Amino acid sequence: MATSQPAVVADALDEIHVFWLAGMSCDGCSVSTVGATAPSVEGLLTGNMPGLPKIVLHHPVLSVEAGDEFMEPFHQAMNGTLGKQFVVVYEGSIADERKNDENGGYWVALGRHEVDGDMQPFPTADILQLMAPHAAAVIAIGTCATWGGIPAAAGNVTGSMGLMDFLGADYRSTLGLSVVNIPGCAPQGDNFTETVAAVLMFLQGIGPLPEFDSLGRPAWLFTDTVHQTCTRGGFYEEGIFAKEFGDKQCLVEIGCWGPVVQCNINKRGAINHVGGCMNVGAPCIGCTMPGFPDNFSPFYTKPPGTVVSSTTSKTTGYFIRNLRRFSMMYGNRSNQWNKQGHVTSGWGHVAEPSALQKVAHYFYSAMQFRGSVRPGSRPESKPAFIGTGWGGANEQAGARRPNDKSTPPGFQPDSTGPHADATKELTQQ
Repeated sequence: MATSQPAVVADALDEIHVFWLAGMSCDGCSVSTVGATAPSVEGLLTGNMPGLPKIVLHHPVLSVEAGDEFMEPFHQAMNGTLGKQFVVVYEGSIADERKNDENGGYWVALGRHEVDGDMQPFPTADILQLMAPHAAAVIAIGTCATWGGIPAAAGNVTGSMGLMDFLGADYRSTLGLSVVNIPGCAPQGDNFTETVAAVLMFLQGIGPLPEFDSLGRPAWLFTDTVHQTCTRGGFYEEGIFAKEFGDKQCLVEIGCWGPVVQCNINKRGAINHVGGCMNVGAPCIGCTMPGFPDNFSPFYTKPPGTVVSSTTSKTTGYFIRNLRRFSMMYGNRSNQWNKQGHVTSGWGHVAEPSALQKVAHYFYSAMQFRGSVRPGSRPESKPAFIGTGWGGANEQAGARRPNDKSTPPGFQPDSTGPHADATKELTQQ
């Protein structure tokens, strides 16, 4: 949850600048963001989202400007002279540039700046440090930027870290926001654009403050585990597990960490609700979690906790599975087939229930319809249709039953009108 109540901008924004920086990155976060559809990057950049300001994006790959013209707004944002509200988005982990002090090198840079009279590459970590105090919000996109990710794995020589570790727990933007974290390797694009839109709606005063968990993740996106929304979860419940890649069953026993990983990729899909790791057969390796990759290594091997959970699931699942197959057997039979004693299918032989299965189904049906009316039957205590003429109050007034051809009381035949022949025939029956 947010630790403080951020401020709303005094006046509604017509536009807001977004500065995109990259650290120790593969640019996968940029690629996944371009694939977002709800909302789309195009909608945000063109200002077509109702109530939201137009976004002016400064991206080293997607921007039209280049060279000094491209870098000028960055320098203005660092100096606090941009004159517009802006957001900083950082992808990739932040390497410790102090490790290069001795040799004068750098890990990651964007543009150049003057150092001791010479123009030198400008490390993006230094750019972030100068821009963050003036930013309306700082967003870390991808696991490398949020927690450190692969560049921060054990044994790395870069001293890489996430934005929270770099800026510190006390960091607040000009509007009172801590670092917003959108993890994933790569993150689901809509998770990012949706969060940006939600924050902008709050800053515009037309929506509530989005709820973030204690790690700065959007709570509505990263509360459920992969397992809770997995399309293969039913197999786990019944104790059926994949033995090799390509099997359709639960992937826990071939290296899936889904039960302990907070991620919505199964529910949302990779792009436009299509794809997603487990949906296409890949075990979860925990890429959204702060402990990735070290705490989920080695990949594609059975997690230790599976010994307990899958064994329990196999035991209980055996009984659950067979009970469901029994119910499914009768669900696959029509009443007509039950009466005639065989299934009239030309596609193959369907075995008839055994005597024991029929007895079990009898008691199962008794429990199923306890307190309710079984289809095709009618209680003797009261009519099925009260007051409609089929055994109700209207019958006392002379209403006829469907096969009753007697003349109702007070009926006068029409001997001269257009229906004379029909009424004459009725009175003669």
